[in-house]
Amino acid sequence: MRPNPAKLLLAIPLLVLAPLSAGCANKSAQSQPQSPAPSAEAPVAAAVFGQAAPPVATPFVLAGTPDVAALVEKVQPAVVNITTSASVPAPRMIDPFEFFFGPHGFGMTPPDGRSPQPPTPTLQERRSLGSGFVIDAEGYVVTNNHVIEQADEVMVRFADDRSYPAKVVGRDARLDIALLKLEAAAAMSPVVLGDSDALRVGEYVIAVGNPFGLGHTVTMGIVSAKDRTIGAGPYDDFIQTDASINPGNSGGPLFNLRGELVGINTAIHRQGQGIGFAIPINMVRDVVLQLREKGHVSRGKLGVGFQQVSEDIARAMGLDRPRGALVSAVEPGGPAHRAGLAVGDLIVEVNGTQLSRSHELPRLVAANAPGASVRIG
Repeated sequence: MRPNPAKLLLAIPLLVLAPLSAGCANKSAQSQPQSPAPSAEAPVAAAVFGQAAPPVATPFVLAGTPDVAALVEKVQPAVVNITTSASVPAPRMIDPFEFFFGPHGFGMTPPDGRSPQPPTPTLQERRSLGSGFVIDAEGYVVTNNHVIEQADEVMVRFADDRSYPAKVVGRDARLDIALLKLEAAAAMSPVVLGDSDALRVGEYVIAVGNPFGLGHTVTMGIVSAKDRTIGAGPYDDFIQTDASINPGNSGGPLFNLRGELVGINTAIHRQGQGIGFAIPINMVRDVVLQLREKGHVSRGKLGVGFQQVSEDIARAMGLDRPRGALVSAVEPGGPAHRAGLAVGDLIVEVNGTQLSRSHELPRLVAANAPGASVRIG
């Protein structure tokens, strides 16, 4: 942290994609294609999800306990099972001659007199399973990117056994989100959008999906934690739940007791039971909008690397507690470099929003439209 840094107001175009961080003074940088991470503005998101505005819903409660049956009846028409198929190279048997002498035979001729030939590749079909949900009456479906990645064909099946082929409209590997469009004329029942920021630890949640290809399956649990980082990417900020999530649940919805969509089930802890992770729906809103409009997501970067502020670093910097993001690298010639940022600078806020942890920084910068000025301090 540089002593007594001068206060600056800088406006510079950002480049594309990268972790960011900033100096300890008030500085401002123009937001460049950084992925406009989720905007919390409900009206825009609601339009994407086929709603004029998020409706006010009443929790499904019966005699003081969650009325899961009534909730499921409401949400199940919007939940889908996804099956994909892809052609992949098939494993092949090793020729005994090739095993001993290599694929080119070291210039030797096999015993049968044939010349060594490169193996002819063969393909086999690989199928995978996942879940998803309808976001508007036109048949747009959201799921995880890893569910449909590299798929040649995608089929979507509803709880009433209706099945439709789907095409991939766009994918965002960084947030692990994909948008599909069903090739169907019938109107669809969309999910109702909730507010993941309003979730409280301990609140009941319902997961609906297609675990192990069994078909529509409902599990219930609570929000075990929020703001979890699991090393999944630059926008690492998950809802942790103990609602049972298994292979095949990926891309499926997580509902609150109002039947509102609050998360997308995405990952499970390999060594733990009852530890699942969902992407907060507020992070997905603007991504879905961009995928629908242009098939991809534009993101920018300041051109710096950063690290978490530890207890020791906080004490050395005179901070009352660990907070913010410490600049650990600056890209030569990048926006941050041109703005005068340097290794050792500390960023503690973006546009007036305080940073409690470093992983919040990419999302806060990405929430700004490309070309906008971002004030960092």
